[in-house]
Amino acid sequence: MEANFFIFPLASIIPLVVCAIYYNPKVAGNLWMEVSGTSEEKAQSGNMAIIFGLAYLFSLFIALTMGGIVIHQTAIQSLLVTESGFGEAGSEVQTYFEEFLKMYGDKDRTFSHGAFHGAFAGILFAWPIIGTIALFERKGWKYTAVHTVYWVISLALMGGVVAAYV
Repeated sequence: MEANFFIFPLASIIPLVVCAIYYNPKVAGNLWMEVSGTSEEKAQSGNMAIIFGLAYLFSLFIALTMGGIVIHQTAIQSLLVTESGFGEAGSEVQTYFEEFLKMYGDKDRTFSHGAFHGAFAGILFAWPIIGTIALFERKGWKYTAVHTVYWVISLALMGGVVAAYV
């Protein structure tokens, strides 16, 4: 399975771009400041190079994880990688793997399929994490909704790009 690993660093930019648009005061920025208890001054404070650098690094981790979520062919590789002969040309397991990829290597490798799984991950993975944090920080459902929508959009776009172009 040939992979275009340059897509992961590019897909990692998506949450930063979505953030710039979504958390803008003209979109959801004012609501976010209200429900999180922050101000424009506080939002602009801190070392922006460190903040955006770490945000990008975390996004890279997410993009790499999206590969396993949206590219179903990785499941067969993960099942076979520990089998004797995997990776050895002509071995029974390697031949099976190569034949499998010839038949199914491009199945569900579309933007829309990846976006579906990305959004699904946002709803079933990011939302419970955000919701749990909100519960313990005593934040309301608006807080949870603001951040969940951001992550559903970001993960859908990341999933779409990773599925279609990796």
